Amino acid sequence: MRWHGVIHRYRDYLPVTEKTPVITLQEGNTPLIRADRLGEALDSRVELFLKFEGANPTGSFKDRGMTVAISKAVEEKMTAVVCASTGNTSASASAYAARAGCRAYVVVPKGNVAMGKLSQALMHGARLIQLQGNFDEAFEIVKSVAEKFPIALVNSINPFRIEGQKTAAFEVCEQLERSPDRVFIPVGNAGNISAYWKGFREYREAGRIQNLPRMIGWQAEGAAPLVRGEVVKHPETVASAIRIGNPANWSMARAAIEESHGEIGLVSDAEILDAYRQVAQLEGVFCEPASAAAVAGLVKQCREGKIPRGAQVVCILTGHGLKDSEVALTLAPPLQPVEANIEAVVEAMGLN
Repeated sequence: MRWHGVIHRYRDYLPVTEKTPVITLQEGNTPLIRADRLGEALDSRVELFLKFEGANPTGSFKDRGMTVAISKAVEEKMTAVVCASTGNTSASASAYAARAGCRAYVVVPKGNVAMGKLSQALMHGARLIQLQGNFDEAFEIVKSVAEKFPIALVNSINPFRIEGQKTAAFEVCEQLERSPDRVFIPVGNAGNISAYWKGFREYREAGRIQNLPRMIGWQAEGAAPLVRGEVVKHPETVASAIRIGNPANWSMARAAIEESHGEIGLVSDAEILDAYRQVAQLEGVFCEPASAAAVAGLVKQCREGKIPRGAQVVCILTGHGLKDSEVALTLAPPLQPVEANIEAVVEAMGLN
């Protein structure tokens, strides 16, 4: 059957009516990839899966929430949307606004957004404002803008974003034909871990699953406010999508972790980049560095013996690697051109 997007598929679980115009790019239905080689590399008997949200239309999980947020904004007769972003939200908001015929205003911290994400927003026709400040400052400004002008704020503080993003939890349960034992997920603005938990709870309430997973969130060492219990004024990490020092969904994320008997931990940039390589080289999946924080967390817990043998684990890969390809290029050895003959090529291949 043709896939029509998450609103069509999960309408009964979403706050939409027959009057809601559905603005969709046929997001969702992303692959759940069994990762046996990566699991073996961890020297663990976990049954490991990767939920690859980079397969969404703009290359990240943000599309799930944006289809609902933009649809509801149009229903409310809004003609413009605004967001602060570290990149993925800007790309998604701009694409869905273009689809709806709305204006999009995007405020990003100057120098802290990957070029792949900026190019998406620009190509979709968004008005891009680069701020001499960080994401948290940008977020405070766009909240004020939305209060003063008839513009819909489409950051994850918008409850419709969370509603759309919870559909990924529904898909995981359908793809596994049960709920997983543990879900490892990167945490930046903390909306996604809250959304997944909401989705799992709603599916159990509906009788679709019997058990609930533990939610295990991971932050970068230089941007770990939930772990440290305080705002990080100047967050720093190679994982730009989670370079956030004051998450908008802090309390919701804490509730998800506590209610699920989960936990929140931190990983270093070195651990993130090592996991980033492993996912690409062992499983053929190219995710952005922020996504790899979840895998880095799993690596750490496997080494510490915290994961029971036989546990079914899902790592959420939130975005595609092409979003932040500059990082991949910094990790690769420099390319050296060779002469255009077979002898030179064979030597470069190391076959002689």
